[in-house]
Amino acid sequence: MLRRIHPAAGFVGFLTILVFWTSTVAVEVFGSASAIATVKTGILWGMIVLIPSLAIAGASGFRLAGPNPRGLVAAKKRRMPFIAGNGIVILIPCAVYLQRLAAAGDFGTTFYAVQAIELAVGAVNITLMGLNIRDGFQLTRRRRAGARAPLPSTR
Repeated sequence: MLRRIHPAAGFVGFLTILVFWTSTVAVEVFGSASAIATVKTGILWGMIVLIPSLAIAGASGFRLAGPNPRGLVAAKKRRMPFIAGNGIVILIPCAVYLQRLAAAGDFGTTFYAVQAIELAVGAVNITLMGLNIRDGFQLTRRRRAGARAPLPSTR
């Protein structure tokens, strides 16, 4: 069951972050101040989806990795503290602060400095999560290939 829950939760988390990031860039380039405020509020509401999906992906991944992960599993596990730390220490506070500034119509230097930090760290997390997804696909392919291997002859 964990082998199904883990990739689903991870992919939902990845797509949610990707939607947050692309929506932010699109609204900054093409949107009005009102549209920016709407996107920033939507991102906070989106945390209702993001936080549980990442928690489920992290917990299930930790459980699937076992006590002594090696290879691709170890690589995935090494990336997770950076992904989680970026989210908890930088991205969530930035999202809250930017939403408050946008709701107040304050689009000054501080807003754009924090926005730049959020976009840069968000891009790092998208990259790290993308690497984890890639490695997960490789692990799945290996497991399936092993399951399809012919049984040894008993002659």
